[in-house]
This record gives sequence, structure tokens and C-alpha cells, in this order.
Amino acid sequence: MKNVGEAPQEELATGERSTRNRVARSILDHGPSTVAELAGRLGLTQAAVRRHLDTLVADDVVAPREQRVYGTRGRGRPAKVFALTDCGRDAFDQSYDKLAAEALRWISQSAGGGDLGEAAVAAFARARLAATAEKYSEQLAGVAPEERAEALARALTADGYAATARSAPVGEQLCQHHCPVAHVAEQFPQLCEAETEFFSHLLGTHVQRLATIAHGDGVCTTFIPRKETVRETVSPQPQPKTTTASASTAGRNPA
Repeated sequence: MKNVGEAPQEELATGERSTRNRVARSILDHGPSTVAELAGRLGLTQAAVRRHLDTLVADDVVAPREQRVYGTRGRGRPAKVFALTDCGRDAFDQSYDKLAAEALRWISQSAGGGDLGEAAVAAFARARLAATAEKYSEQLAGVAPEERAEALARALTADGYAATARSAPVGEQLCQHHCPVAHVAEQFPQLCEAETEFFSHLLGTHVQRLATIAHGDGVCTTFIPRKETVRETVSPQPQPKTTTASASTAGRNPA
């Protein structure tokens, strides 16, 4: 028979676990976060957030790291952020990583391994994304160029990538705070490369991948330059001079 005092203790423990799950889930949805950011999003005190983070760090669910800053860094030490570890991501993502990695390895070996194998995996990665191209294209159709990154972020979030778009100097950054295939992409970077090409095709502009979860970063970050920036960085092509061929050179092979 339980003592009268046990029930409240169990409820308290359950509430603590629930709040810790909320903290971890917030990091999953928003990427590496500071204590202040977590407190603001979850309506908790910073002291409470730190207490839950201490437990999550001890359980290898999250890990502290220095905040990465793209562009000009301000004065002072960078803020400490907390990011999910591989174990932490596994708690949310029950994907078939081992099966997927074995399948891609089989594709590579069947193509002959080496460069041929890598090319075969890259072809598979592009084909996989091409199968979803129509759906994504429909969601971006009619969207103004300056709003496409945000529209793409919404589409990616619906597919489990917890994506956001934010302004950056001379462009925007598309951030994916979760990647269902991160463990497989560690072994087969062609998946990330194909995704970058896919984004470029959807957005109609060159994009640059700055960071990936598969590479150990806390978030996949893709830089999307503004169209006018792209035009400014392209050097004008020299115009060919118009000359009249002389009788001695007309029709002659210049080589």
C-alpha cells in the first residue's frame, strides 16, 4: 500500500520530466538556444531552465557549446548555447538509420565502389528529392522572391525539419533545426549536397551551405543571397571586339 505522501512526489517527478521534455523539444524546434531564449519561449525562470539543462546534460541529451556567429561578431564572449546530442536526437527521431545506410552502401558497391559508387549514391539522392519537387514547387508557386525562403521553411517544417528563415546581411539564412537523416548523411554527404542543389533549383538562385547537423553543427544553415547581390557579384563579361577579317586571315583556323 502506498503512503499518502508518495502520490504528490510521483506527480512532481512526472511534471519535472514533462518540463525537461519541453526544454529538449524547444531546442529541437529552434536549434541551439541560450538559457534566456529557452526561459522566454517556455515561460520559465532562468534558474528553472538551468536546473533542467543540468539534468539533460548529465543524461547526454544536450551539450553546451559556444554560439556560432555568422558575419561580424560583437564585443564580449559569445553566449553559451545548448544543443541536442546524437542521443538527444534519437529520443525524438525513430528513423531506420541502419537500414538506410546499408541500402546506400549496397547502391555504392553495386555501382562498382569508388567514384562510380559515390556518383550512384548522388544520383539516388537527387532522384529522392526530385520525387518531392512538384509538391514543393506548388507551395512556392506565386510566392514573391523575397518571401520564398519563408515559404520553403514552412514546407520543410511540415516534413519534420523544424525549419525557419531569418534575415542575414545581403540575404537570408534558411535554418533546419532537425534532420531525420543526419546519421546517414554523416556517412553519405551526397544527401546534403543534393539537398543544397534542390534548394537552389526551388529558389531560382545560387545558395551556399554554411553548416550541417551531419557535420556536427547544431543546425543546418543555408545562405540565400538576394537577387541583386547575385547580380552585383557577377563580373560583366568582356564584349568581343568587332574586327574585319583581312584577306590573309579570312577562313583560317585560328588554332
